[in-house]
Amino acid sequence: MTAIETHALPGLDELPLCVDLDGTLVYGDMLAEGMLSLSADPGLALAIARLPFTGRAAFKAHVGSRHEFDPAYLPYNEPLLDYLRAQKALGRYLVLATAAHERVANAIAAHLGLFDEVIASDSTRNLKGRAKGAALCARFGEHGFAYAGNDASDLAVWKVAGAAIPVNASARVARRAADLGLVETVMPGSGAPAALTLLKAMRPHQWVKNLLVFVPIFTAHAMGELHAWVAALLLFAAFCATTSGIYLVNDATDIAADRRHPRKRKRPFASGALPVPVGMAASLTLLTAGAGLAVASGAPWVILGYAAMSISYSVKLKEQPLVDVFMLAGLYTIRLFGGGVVTGHELSLWLLGFSAFLFLGLAILKRVAELMSVSKENRGQSAARRGYGVSDLPMLQMMGCGSSFASAVVLALFVQSDATASHYASPVLLWAAVPLLLFWQCRLWLSTARGYMLDDPIVYSAKDWVSWLAGGAVMALLLAAYSIKI
Repeated sequence: MTAIETHALPGLDELPLCVDLDGTLVYGDMLAEGMLSLSADPGLALAIARLPFTGRAAFKAHVGSRHEFDPAYLPYNEPLLDYLRAQKALGRYLVLATAAHERVANAIAAHLGLFDEVIASDSTRNLKGRAKGAALCARFGEHGFAYAGNDASDLAVWKVAGAAIPVNASARVARRAADLGLVETVMPGSGAPAALTLLKAMRPHQWVKNLLVFVPIFTAHAMGELHAWVAALLLFAAFCATTSGIYLVNDATDIAADRRHPRKRKRPFASGALPVPVGMAASLTLLTAGAGLAVASGAPWVILGYAAMSISYSVKLKEQPLVDVFMLAGLYTIRLFGGGVVTGHELSLWLLGFSAFLFLGLAILKRVAELMSVSKENRGQSAARRGYGVSDLPMLQMMGCGSSFASAVVLALFVQSDATASHYASPVLLWAAVPLLLFWQCRLWLSTARGYMLDDPIVYSAKDWVSWLAGGAVMALLLAAYSIKI
């Protein structure tokens, strides 16, 4: 941000300090979050349809009166809070002046215990921009107050304020505020650039899972088929766009739960670094792109099925015990299945059996890691939006380890089968892959038991040198078994 001249003139800090809420005191948009929390409420759709007739104030009242949230977990602007506490200690009169509904504003003010007064929207007036400026002038007189805000709509308030405090504002907005009059102080934002924040929310590291679409090419020994590679590549891109779009939807619906989690509270939506409207617009764009790429790959119904499964999982099925892990395993398997469809190489029963047990074990391992995190942080006896309690850990660990060993058994039977002998020059070399893959899975379980596991075992494996070494050894064995005659 370009340097802005600030002032410490006598009497300036005696003006009542009026503070905006969305984007200023709190990173985020309380109206957008309220709409997300009510997304399953039929009344929200009716309120949106009536918006042109009833007005924005009535709509905010509808959402604000029904939005259940805990002020203790909101992503507050801590530097601003420190400034306000210091001003409060000096005896300054503090006002929370916001376009948010009065029920939301009063709950936040009561939690913070800093503000002497709350001026907010109600069912008849929407205090944004000029309306807020008029309300503050009516209360304190023109130029009789200082105002802390963050975006272009606050310029109308700064025009009638006695002092401006740009908070978390763009360089352009801060400069325009300075041009209007005295700037008491400037408090720049601490977030990363918007494009990087959005990219982080898209979770590109998760795209490694989509490499499963290429597996049928290798299992069918069709590495020389160009059309298969092109089709798989298109489907890979479709899965990447679709999964990122759904991750945005998932994280947006999980804002409240993520803010209670020791690590997930730092996610872009939960931390307020990524505005909900921006994320939802990006999600729609990605899902549209994913649909187009799926059509180009020749299997749009695969992506449609994946999207339906993933969204139903995000919205509700993740809360159902056992259903959630089987659904997660299915989301892995459909990538394999889609790869077989677009390349023209159907999956063998051996591959389906091995992958089903492998993916189920990884899905259960993911849940175990989450529950262990809950137990370690002493945050209660259940994981947020999950159907498990900490007491379920022994049973889940037993089922997950059983699935991992079952996958090794299926792989061993495949290595011994006649079908394998007919496709490999030295199938005996494949036997070494069985203990290697089992070792890798056992290592994941041991790492989880010791508390090292991240929320996703695939992400953990991608950062683990031992996993890379085991994977490289398996690939070398496959290549040797295929090309070297012993």
